[in-house]
Amino acid sequence: MSDEPLLSEDLLADEDAVTVLEARLEAGGARLDKALTDIFPALSRARLQALLAEGVVTRDGAPVSIASGKALPGVYAIALPAVVSAVPQPEKIPLTVLYEDAHLIVVDKPAGMAVHPAPGSETGTLVNALLHHCATSLSGIGGVARPGIVHRLDKHTSGVMVAAKSDAAHAGLSALFAAHDIERTYIALTRGAPHPARGRIISNLGRSTGDRKKMAVLRSGGREAITDYVVDEVFGAFPPKGSRPGQPPMAARVSCTLHTGRTHQIRVHMASKGAPLLGDPVYGTASPSAPVRAAVVEAGLTRQALHAAILGFVHPVTGEALRFETSPPEDMRRLEQGLAAL
Repeated sequence: MSDEPLLSEDLLADEDAVTVLEARLEAGGARLDKALTDIFPALSRARLQALLAEGVVTRDGAPVSIASGKALPGVYAIALPAVVSAVPQPEKIPLTVLYEDAHLIVVDKPAGMAVHPAPGSETGTLVNALLHHCATSLSGIGGVARPGIVHRLDKHTSGVMVAAKSDAAHAGLSALFAAHDIERTYIALTRGAPHPARGRIISNLGRSTGDRKKMAVLRSGGREAITDYVVDEVFGAFPPKGSRPGQPPMAARVSCTLHTGRTHQIRVHMASKGAPLLGDPVYGTASPSAPVRAAVVEAGLTRQALHAAILGFVHPVTGEALRFETSPPEDMRRLEQGLAAL
């Protein structure tokens, strides 16, 4: 998930949207951003500086991020989003509107809806729906491809999102997200449970050197990511007769509160604790137990079990304190019921 002001890296989370540019730098010594303009002439120096800051540039597989640093010889790779050329069109798509005024709109995004157009999701996105619903009253700061969008949820993550209808709201919301002055809590259903039952995860997240479409916890480089989590409930915690004592729970419901909003942050952090999200095809490192697999199938869950349940912030124009909370959608509710029966 990513839940902060949109940057180029956010687009890299979209399925099938990554193009990797590679080039060899034969001689080092120059300032890194200047050296990269020589081997990647299609990218401006400002663009390369932004890409370096976003952690999507590597040298011989290791992330590099300091534009003013000295360039070293090696093979440099840059992960870029594919270009979406078509201007999104208004589409009459039903929206669950939680709040709306002249400046902003808050919706409960369903799972399966991409936030903005990208390769493979050119239509049917939240942007298409907002263009129809809000007509001409949608902030243009995000550009023609992402008008009004100040943060995003992964396509298959459900939950509360805010979009800007006025430029003043867009600027104010972007500042709140940049300062992490937003209340954001997610509900996750996980394989097993993180240990201890309550904690804070602090790590650097960036592109995986082994798979540029994935994020990973990095020893160096990347961007700091902070998640507080609480295990609300465990399922299958009492092993059947004859099984070994101390057997960990089969699954858990975990509340995750973000203090940063990096791409796929909760999915990567829970996996790093040995408790990946159920249904996650990217970070689900091992198969859950047979009873949990059966519960997933019975519930009809075909995505990562993650829901953005709470979003709270101060209205950037009126100063009113706003807070929205929604329950997980039907597939996660059915799954939790099935897990509770284990």
